[in-house]
Amino acid sequence: MGTNQTNVTSDNKGNSAGGAKGHTYWVIPDGYIPPDSSGTLESHESICVLNTGTEDAELEITIFFEDRDPLEQIAATVPGRRTKHIRTASLQANGESIPLGVPYAITVSSNVAIIVQYSRLDTTQPELALMSVVAFPIA
Repeated sequence: MGTNQTNVTSDNKGNSAGGAKGHTYWVIPDGYIPPDSSGTLESHESICVLNTGTEDAELEITIFFEDRDPLEQIAATVPGRRTKHIRTASLQANGESIPLGVPYAITVSSNVAIIVQYSRLDTTQPELALMSVVAFPIA
C-alpha cells in the first residue's frame, strides 16, 4: 500500500465495502508529547482508531518532524468491528521513537475505511488539560 494510494471504493457518505465507515487517509498536524508530568497521571497522546467494517484495518503510520527525516512504515492492525488506542510514545521505526517535547505530525493510511481521533493528556501542571479532536480525512 502506498502512502496515499488505496484500493477502497467509498461513496460520498464515507461508506465502503464490508460496512466500513470513514476514510482511508488521515492527517494529524499537531503532535507533541509533553516531557513532564505531575501527579499520578502521565502526560501522553493517543491515536484512537475505529474500524466499523468486518475486514481488519492494516494501518501504516508516518511521523513527520520539523528538523529530521520521518519515522516511516509503522504498522498497526485494528481488527474488524473493533477500536484501538495507540499511544504515540509506543510507536517505533528502526529502533527510533518520538522524542518527548518535540513537535511532530502524523499520517495514518489504511487498506479499509476507518475513523481516527487524536487525544492529548497534558499533566505538566496539577490543573491537567485534555484535548481530543477528530483527525483530518484526506481520502
